[in-house]
Amino acid sequence: MTKFLRTASLLGILILCLAGSRSEGQGRRGGPPSPRQQPSRTLRIEYPPLFFREDWKLDPNAPNVNTADEPEHPIGPGDVANPNLEVRLYGDKAGTRIADQTYNNHSTYAMTLLCTSNCAITLRDKNNDVDLSGVATLRWRTRISGFHYLHPIIKLADGTWLIGDKAAGLSTNWVESEIQMVDVRWRNLDINNVVEASDGYWVDYPDLSRVEEIGFTDLMRGAGHGSGGGSRIDWIEVYGKPVPRASAARTK
Repeated sequence: MTKFLRTASLLGILILCLAGSRSEGQGRRGGPPSPRQQPSRTLRIEYPPLFFREDWKLDPNAPNVNTADEPEHPIGPGDVANPNLEVRLYGDKAGTRIADQTYNNHSTYAMTLLCTSNCAITLRDKNNDVDLSGVATLRWRTRISGFHYLHPIIKLADGTWLIGDKAAGLSTNWVESEIQMVDVRWRNLDINNVVEASDGYWVDYPDLSRVEEIGFTDLMRGAGHGSGGGSRIDWIEVYGKPVPRASAARTK
């Protein structure tokens, strides 16, 4: 009986060790162990200031490629209304467009309707990165058609690209919505092809204290003019703490 109890005890200890090892290995929802721990929680909330707002404007010097009632052209540096920002394009750059609805109080917006392959648009402050930790928030006014979903994307200061699972979806008319970054689950982004990275892992608790570029993609080609499928972005706001960039002249 004593030998049996000793054997049973050893088996019990072995089972507990295996269970603990398995639990640790599943810390990243099935992927490799996360290099970062979950941030500490607190009841004290510090709301960050408005880091930037972009409303877009139609560059008068760019040639119109649409009708006189709704002029448009591929997005360029002259289409950014905020003088502190610069626009970056990825994927099908020629397909990203700025349009002006002259018949609708000159409503000006960026859009992905004409992208013939995946495309992405980001904005970068000329002097500062931004701290998107805590309750940092993205707000925007969008009009999404078809099966498209507009996802936030970010480029960290170390060059890492991430895409979030939260998204703006279908709406017949313009709607305002917001995404709190603390609620977002992230995956790596292949920015050259504007697709999710092939590793298939979630990136748990990424360090968002230094973000260099902030933008969006719907991970799909557009369906062309009309309501077949695509995303329109009237304005975008980002609330976060500015972090002076080590070298304002640095570009990646």
